[in-house]
Order: sequence, then structure tokens, then C-alpha cells
Amino acid sequence: MQQPLAYRMRPTKLEEVVGQQHLVGPGKIINRMVSAKMLSSMILYGPPGTGKTSIASAIAGSTKYAFRTLNAATDSKKDLQIVAEEAKMSGTVILLLDEIHRLDKTKQDFLLPHLESGRIILIGATTENPYITINPAIRSRTQIFQVFPLTEEQMETAVSRALTDKERGLGNLPIDLKPEALQQLVRATNGDLRSALNGLELAAKSTPKNKTGRIELTLPIIEESVQHKALSSDKDGDAHYDVISALQKSIRGSDVNAALHYLARLIEAGDLPIIARRLMVIAYEDIGLANPPAASRTVTAVEAAQKLGFPEARIPLADAVIELSISPKSNSGITAIDRALDQVSAGGFGDVPDHLKDAHYKGAEKLGHGTEYKYPHAFKNDWVQQQYLPDKIKHAKYYEPKQNGRFEQALGQQYDQLLAAQENSTLDQKPKPN
Repeated sequence: MQQPLAYRMRPTKLEEVVGQQHLVGPGKIINRMVSAKMLSSMILYGPPGTGKTSIASAIAGSTKYAFRTLNAATDSKKDLQIVAEEAKMSGTVILLLDEIHRLDKTKQDFLLPHLESGRIILIGATTENPYITINPAIRSRTQIFQVFPLTEEQMETAVSRALTDKERGLGNLPIDLKPEALQQLVRATNGDLRSALNGLELAAKSTPKNKTGRIELTLPIIEESVQHKALSSDKDGDAHYDVISALQKSIRGSDVNAALHYLARLIEAGDLPIIARRLMVIAYEDIGLANPPAASRTVTAVEAAQKLGFPEARIPLADAVIELSISPKSNSGITAIDRALDQVSAGGFGDVPDHLKDAHYKGAEKLGHGTEYKYPHAFKNDWVQQQYLPDKIKHAKYYEPKQNGRFEQALGQQYDQLLAAQENSTLDQKPKPN
């Protein structure tokens, strides 16, 4: 039985790994481990199809160690024992343990001494946060590395490699992959290279040759093969970004029906990661302090959608879009931090005032660091007048409260009172009685 394209195209050395250069690039941690032949057990976590298995395969190929793959949920303790026996005979075995967050205590207890001895180099793979889902006993014996979805450019590189590789890929087939079809292939799979390669192979092997003897892979064929429709068949793919922009601008403009329309178009395209990121940006950029609970509820809705997946994910996403659209709006947060960044970027900063400098070291007092600092909680109203900004910009003001929403109205009133007190010293400056 022939293995799927994604399996056949797994890298045999680190140089073949697409993406994850923060781990496998020259001078990076996994590259250093392989170069120095000082491998240690690790956990790789991130979305499906982002290269966890590829990295393990490349490590094994680069080191020439035996490489075995097991699943923590479905494989038994006996399977682990077979790997352990092989490690005793050969010296070292690299074990890729998929779904490591589902490793039960019996298997864990068997595995731990072999990790301690170094006979088994464990590479655990998981889509779950290991700091939450993996037992501390395993975590303490591994290094934890996060992997990220591949960019469209990285996906295109991997697809091109698969199309030209005559030994492992599809290089022996006369394939013409249309530019708009390639764009849809890498975009619709959302950084999941496994899905992209397997979708490509399905399209190539299920499409008959045309009159010239070529296998012509068009946009409709790729849409069918990956089961995601393109937002539009425009050549440059601008419609994809136009719809994302229209979603944000409709929510910002409080047009709930338009926002739901553009959300539906993104859902139809299967763009859950794009929707999730954009809604969280909108919640904090456009609603912000006018309705902070809406931002929190949006994050919760996005997390629910990511766990549910489509089609059910549409429900919490719709709830979030409706609330964000109808909610009062404020961009005071992003405006304030951008003003601060602009000033800092232009060189608008100075020395931290001496009374605010760190005083938790010997000799700080001699330098005058922290000696005149007034502890606000020791004063009435938990506030005391003192300068916090550097002398050079001591009158800078970045935040300008909006009047949309009760929360920011109240925040603005408090802000104005504090500014007045800072300028006029109107609040009681006497320390609280002990």
C-alpha cells in the first residue's frame, strides 16, 4: 500500500524542514542539539500539520538513530516495551509519541526510567498546551517547544517541492497547478501542510489528463479536494483580505447584518484561524474600554469555536459578532499606546526618575535610587503626588477617554480627577495613621 504524499515527503534531515526556523534553523536549539549530538527529550506542541512529526523525522534522519512512532492514546504498554528492548540492543531510539497529553500513568511510569537513562529520546507531539495537560513528571524530563502554523510562502515552498520530487513526490506526473488553485490550496488549509499535500495528491490522482496529456488542476478541482470554497476567484486573492477588512469595518460601524454577512463568507471559506484572530483584534481595538466584558466574552467565544470546529463553531462566532456590532465603541486604548510608541520611536524618552529606580540591591541607597519614593498605599485615597514620567516628557499625555459606554465614562472621570490632583495637589498628602 502506498503511503500518503504527506508521509512520503517527511524530511530526512533538518535542512528539509519547512518552517519552524526558530527551532531548526542554523544556530537554533534543535539544530544545536543535532550538531553536538546531545539530544534530549522534548515536547513539540502546536496545531495539526505544522511539522511536529517532520521535526522528529528530520532529527532521526540527521542522527541516524532508530526512529519509532507510537500513539499515547491507542498504543499499549507492550508497544512501549518493544521500543525499550530495541533501545537496549541498539543503544538509542528516538520515539515520537503522538498525543502525549493522553499518556496514562501506567505507560508514564514505564517510560520514565528509560528517559532518565537516555536510551529513549522522547519527542512528544501534542496540540494541547503541555503546561496544562501533561503530567509534571514528564514535563520535568523534557524541553518544551512550540511550533506555529506555516505561512503561505512556506506552504508554497513545500507544495512546489512535492510537485517536482520524482522519488517521493508527484514529479513523475504531468501536473499543471494553476496559480489561483495553488493560492487556494495553501490558504484553505490554514497552515496545515499535511492537509495541503494530501489534498494535492487527491486532486492530482483523481483528475484525468486533458487533450494535451496534462493533469490540469484548476481552482474548482482544488476547492473540491480540500473541501473549502475560495472567497472569490480573483487572480490576486484581494477578495480574501477585502472580506476580512469588511468584517471589521462593519462591526466598527455597528452594522450587525453586514458583519454577519461577511462572517458567513469567511465561514464558508473555512477560515476559522483568520476569524478568531480578527475578532479578538476587533474586540480590543474597536470596542475596548467602552465595553471590556465584550472583549472577554469574545475571547471565550473564540476558544469555544476553536474547540468545536465547524460547523458548530459558527454559533459562538455569531454571538460574538452580534455583541461586538451592537456594543458601544472606543479606540482610546490603541490610540493611546500608538501615541506613546510614536514618541518613544522619535527619541522622546529620558532617564527614569531616581525615586522610581530599582532599590533592591546593595548600594542603591548610595546612588539615591528609590530613597525618595512615596508608597501610594501608605497615603489617604491610596494616592500621593509624585512624578513618574522622565523629566524630558513629564507633561506627556497619551490617553484621551471616550464617552461611549458607562465603563469608560467612569474611567474618564477618575482619570480627570487624578490629572487635576497631580497638577494641583488637591488630594490629602498626609500618610495614613499606623
